[in-house]
Formats: sequence, C-alpha cells, structure tokens
Amino acid sequence: MKVFCLGGAGKIAREAILDLVTHSDFDLITVADYNEDEGKKVVEWLNDPRVNFVKVNVHDHEDTISKMRGYDIVMDGTTIALNGKTTACIAEAGCHGINLNGFGEEDAYHDLFKEKGRTCLPGFGMTPGLTQLMAMHATNQLDKVESVRVSHGSYRPIAFSKSITETTTYEYDPKLPGRVVYENGKFIQVPPFARPRKIELPEPYGEGIQYIIPHAETKTLAKALRSKGVQLIEVRGTWPEKNMNLIKSLYQYGILRNDKVEINGGEIGVMDVLATYLHQSKEGNETDLYGYALHIEVVGEKNDEKVKHTLYHTHPLSDGSVMGWEGLRAYTRNVAIPFAIATGMIAEGKVKDTGIIIPEDAFQDPKEFFEELEKRDIFIHKKREIIGKPYKT
Repeated sequence: MKVFCLGGAGKIAREAILDLVTHSDFDLITVADYNEDEGKKVVEWLNDPRVNFVKVNVHDHEDTISKMRGYDIVMDGTTIALNGKTTACIAEAGCHGINLNGFGEEDAYHDLFKEKGRTCLPGFGMTPGLTQLMAMHATNQLDKVESVRVSHGSYRPIAFSKSITETTTYEYDPKLPGRVVYENGKFIQVPPFARPRKIELPEPYGEGIQYIIPHAETKTLAKALRSKGVQLIEVRGTWPEKNMNLIKSLYQYGILRNDKVEINGGEIGVMDVLATYLHQSKEGNETDLYGYALHIEVVGEKNDEKVKHTLYHTHPLSDGSVMGWEGLRAYTRNVAIPFAIATGMIAEGKVKDTGIIIPEDAFQDPKEFFEELEKRDIFIHKKREIIGKPYKT
C-alpha cells in the first residue's frame, strides 16, 4: 500500500505521518508539500526507509494529479481554502481521499469518486471525526434519540500555523451560513457566540462556557440519526480563554468582517493584517495549556426509560511527563492520530462505501477505532444514567 501525504510538512500532518510510520503497514509513505526544506526535514526526522519527499504545488492541477496516480490513498493535510482543489486532484487521480476539514467543497466530486470505486472521507480528525464516532457509540444503544450535544476544548495557540489562523477566523466569520444548529427538523443559522452553555471538561481543562461553532457534525449526525427521530443537535467549542476573549472583542468591533482599510495608498483587509501579526508574534504562537478535550452528551430512550450517555476523552499531559506529548504536540497529536488511523483503515479496505461519505457511515461500529486509540494512550470514557421516563404526548 502507498499513501500520499499532501501538506505533509505541516505540524499536524507530520504527526499523522509519524503515526503511519509507527503503526501502519504502508510500503511507501510520501511527504508531499510545496515547502521542500520543511518536507525534507520531516523525512529526516522520521528516519524510515519507506518515507520519501515529493514537491507538489496543488495550483498546478495536472502535475499534482500525475504525482498522486498510483497511490492507494491521499491523506490531505492542507487548509480549508485548498480543499476544493485538492479533492478534485484526488478524485481525478483515482485515489481514496481523506482530509481534516470537511466544510463541503468536496461534495461536488461524489460522482467521480463513485465512478472510480473510491472513498473520500472529508472532515476526520478529533472534531469533526472522532466526535461523530463517540456520538454514534451512544446512539447505537438507544431506541430513540432526543438530543446530541457535541463539545470540545481545543487548547493551542491562536496562530501557530496559517491554517490554524484561517480556521479561527473562518469559524467566527459573522456572515458564515454554515454556523447552524439542528432543531425540530430544521437547520437554523445562528450568529457567533450563540447559545452559551457551561461544559465540564476533564482535568486539567475544567469547566467553561462554550458557544455554537460551524462544524460538520451538525449536518452529518442529522443525516445519520434521522431514523431515530433526533430533535436537537448542537456543536460547541472553545479555545484557551485569552483566545476567546480576543475573538469576542474582534467580533464586537466588527473586525472579523475583514473590511478593507486604506494604508499608504493601498487597501488590505483589517483581519488579514491581524492574522499576519498573530502568526508572526510570540503571543500568537504560545499558550499556557496545550491539548484537546472532547465531551459528548446524548439523551434518548431505551426500553421505556429516558437515558443520558456522556462520553469524554483523555490523553497524556503536555507537561513533559510523557515523551512525545510535550507542549504543542499534545494538541497536534490529538488531531493527527485519528486522522492517521482512519487513513489506514480506508486503505486496508475496512470502509466499504464509495463516493463522498460521512464518518458515521465509514465506521458504523466505533469499537475497533477506540481500541486503536488506546494503543496510542488516548482513552474514551463513558457514563450512562437513567434520568426518568420519556414524556408521552
């Protein structure tokens, strides 16, 4: 088997490649990136004969396709802005595909993937990705589903990479149509910082207020749980407190609109200026606490009882007590490891559906996936409570 790791020089993608080197059966693992210097550093760091480097520019469509051809799967670690272009290349090259974002640019290539008998799984990391599997683990144990609330804490600097800066500004764009909740059969658009809710994350993160964010789980879970009568799906998230304070202030002052401002006779988006500053600054590249925390709450019915399932996950601390999880790596490895596990499973033929698929259909029984996570010291914790009798109309 061969895997083409697009954007492989990135901080998250290189951790996913490390996982493939450590745990997978791939014969060839290609680090593919426009940044030749960083890509070759990744190859040197991994120090494995199966790993090589290929320079690729995804804006050169035909050349990118030619370099992808012959690979079983493309693990796409590029930014949201590039996912339309990269997915087009993956489909035309006849490879399986997977990426981290899943904001919908991939859907146009469903028929081409089907025609070639290939699978494309957009949006699979910690969230979206693992969150859907945790939710499905709970809903699989229920006859009916009333509500699903997905929450996460993403503890990383606000701008340690350009793609992370892009994600931050994208999710809180005031005009974004994809920031929705699913309620009583409809998708309802909400503004930034909507529906605050107190969420208790495991230590060292603790309790905090989270707000609705635009994530794929809202739509994929609505599709997957239609037969179980789900009435409410909400997806929330948070970053370190100082990050949230900054984003809230930028929203309140209209800066997230990215209006053009005139400087020295030229025009530039005000948010573009701030994003560039944050990416280049000490403050934009550091935070006090690193890591990830998922929290899933599902309420439904089983055997004429109202039941609540709560799931959360834990991982090694970022304090240096566990080698390989120090500082920022406690964040990047959390995102990268599920990405890599899913990549391996698709390449091994464990996902049967073709075309553009959702995580809920790719891994209908999450047990094997959870077992793979445990091998990497990531654990899913589960709690079940009977909270009463269902309300009868």
